[in-house]
Amino acid sequence: MPKCTINGKAVEVKDGTTIIQAFKQLNEEIAHYCWHPALSIAGVCRLCMVEIAGNPRLQIACNTTVTEGMVVSNNSPMVKDAVKWGLDFHLINHPLDCPICDQAGECGLQDQYMKFGMYDPEMAEKKVNKRKAVDLGERVMLDTERCILCSRCVRFTEEITKTNELGIFNRGDRSEIGTFKDKPLNNNYSLNTVDICPVGALTSKDFRFKQRVWFLKDKPSVCNGCSTGCSVDVYFNKEGVWRVKPRHNEAVNGYWMCDTGRNIYKNVNRVHTDVEGERGEKQVKRSISRLVQAVHRMNGQSEYMQTSFALERVRTQLASFKKGDVALVVTGQQTVEEYNSLLGYFTKTFSADDVYHWQNNPQMWGEFDGLLLRGDRNPNTRGLLKAFDQYSVKGQPWTQDLSKYKLVLVIAPENIAAYTDIAEKAALLKNCKSVVVLTTSQLTPFANLSAETLQIPLKSYMEKSGTFLNYNGVEQKFSPVTTVVESAVSAEEFVAVLGGQTLAAVQKFYANPIERVENQFIHQRGEM
Repeated sequence: MPKCTINGKAVEVKDGTTIIQAFKQLNEEIAHYCWHPALSIAGVCRLCMVEIAGNPRLQIACNTTVTEGMVVSNNSPMVKDAVKWGLDFHLINHPLDCPICDQAGECGLQDQYMKFGMYDPEMAEKKVNKRKAVDLGERVMLDTERCILCSRCVRFTEEITKTNELGIFNRGDRSEIGTFKDKPLNNNYSLNTVDICPVGALTSKDFRFKQRVWFLKDKPSVCNGCSTGCSVDVYFNKEGVWRVKPRHNEAVNGYWMCDTGRNIYKNVNRVHTDVEGERGEKQVKRSISRLVQAVHRMNGQSEYMQTSFALERVRTQLASFKKGDVALVVTGQQTVEEYNSLLGYFTKTFSADDVYHWQNNPQMWGEFDGLLLRGDRNPNTRGLLKAFDQYSVKGQPWTQDLSKYKLVLVIAPENIAAYTDIAEKAALLKNCKSVVVLTTSQLTPFANLSAETLQIPLKSYMEKSGTFLNYNGVEQKFSPVTTVVESAVSAEEFVAVLGGQTLAAVQKFYANPIERVENQFIHQRGEM
């Protein structure tokens, strides 16, 4: 455990620690572009210059190991001058297009120029023009002019995904990032290259030009796309959720997440497909801020009152039934707390033998892509099975017709993209007398079952607090991110109402603190 001094602060580090890691340990700022804690050391940006006592020359912090008694500084005039020149060279060919760049507001180049630059440029040469809007693959776009050749994206495809789609081609000021012939950047982790790009060279096609980052707020959460349960940050405003990015968690996902998991925000925004038009065209509708989801709408009543009346109706129905009359269908999509409420109520009021486990592609649950994505596309299967044991529930797989029951209660999956058998399951309910579906999406097959089918809006996991247990048993708690549908309820709140409480007494909201800022005059252009 060598001891060293960083900018006058004493610190003890592990043997083999580099100087830049020691800076990070102390939360000391240091300029850098090419270094990333999860990638190999390239040493190509030359910005992490430091002065080491007793050494006549400046050294790069990313590739210099801390030794006992080392005294290091990046505050000396010599270091500051070297970093400014380094930034000046990086900006020689970088276009001054910050106003139209998607990275503006979260750009490492902007941030580091303001911290370590602020110089008067001395370069008089014309900028080298390179390719714009280069399509690298299904999800990533490249602006070659903005690239500073830090090589992070290249090293990511070499070392993390081991797919090797990217390389640096040509020499000198003509060097540029690109893909090899007939090998587009289409691996399931491609958007991580956008995350680690320190400038706006790599952008996500899905998020590109959708929102300015200063119109967004971010909150920590957990990905519910599969049983890995990656730690994520969710970016949202009053218009809805706009993207999901990985948050570092060494015990679960490190610095990465898969591209499949990044689509979970679309479930929260209630993306659904309705068949409309004379030709039966499918149109995708995004109902972001408010969505009326109760199938039986009461004339003149608010969405909240519709949900309240629907819950009262369900409570009245269930009060007239006895054991063997009601079935409960659950998935691995809900929280530990919701399972405890549902199974505690159901096993006490009805029968543990009438609980069914809706499993999506169980034959694939053992599959693993070798990095993060797992075949079990549920975030809390482990938590559900644990709850089954706790309440002595067999949790038999749901494969049979349930028309023998007077009422079937279905807690529908949130990640409907992972459930390819929704129409098949709906067919198993078509002869049922009464069906109640708690759902985050308008599932057309369930909505058209019979006159006795009732859909109740269910909160997405981003609208409530809870706990997921991932495939490895790691417990991850999360808090609400925002409220998308105010009339929606969690399964816990649903059970509380069934127990006699009013919806107003049990329903918890998470108010979105963002005041929406509009882009003004974007459709009005005056004369130049």
